[in-house]
Amino acid sequence: MKIFGISGSPRLQGTNYAVNYALDYLKEKGCEIKYFSVARKEIKFCMHCDYCIRKKEGCIHKDDMNEVYENLIWADGIIMGAPVYQGNITGQLKTMMDRSRAIVAKNPKVLNGKIGMGITIGGDRNGGQEIALRTIHDFYMINEMIPVGGGSFGANLGATFWSKDKGKDGIMKDEEGLRVLRKTLNKFYNTLSKNRV
Repeated sequence: MKIFGISGSPRLQGTNYAVNYALDYLKEKGCEIKYFSVARKEIKFCMHCDYCIRKKEGCIHKDDMNEVYENLIWADGIIMGAPVYQGNITGQLKTMMDRSRAIVAKNPKVLNGKIGMGITIGGDRNGGQEIALRTIHDFYMINEMIPVGGGSFGANLGATFWSKDKGKDGIMKDEEGLRVLRKTLNKFYNTLSKNRV
């Protein structure tokens, strides 16, 4: 099973650690993994110019999104991670989602049936983590993917962390967050396994 992990943080801190933790966990289960971070990448805004609709050749912009396009198409499962900015995902991750329209315009079923999960990190205990997860799940549903949470009792919508604004160190100390991440990863892996039969 092929898994593409995306860190939607402009910094190589907590989200980078959480997404790579998830990918390492799945690699131990035999999954093939690829990783992309928006940090230090050039990802131009979608201008809604409709080039992708008219030409069906991808996006008019030629930037680091080409790597994202290739891996979204390649993957069976996608994990998006984001720190919470102003109660939701980062602008970088939202721009990446907007720009994904280019591959769907070329092939409307390109993401159909793929499995997706989310990881969100907030500096506050209730900083918008679940709202950010819903935004990630909305992207999956709009693109005909299957969003996966961790299930009842502790991980309903997916994996959330309270970093206390301490980046990787805060996540490593959040034992409940790590438990919820593993619970969500197991559900994600099991859904992927059943979906491939």
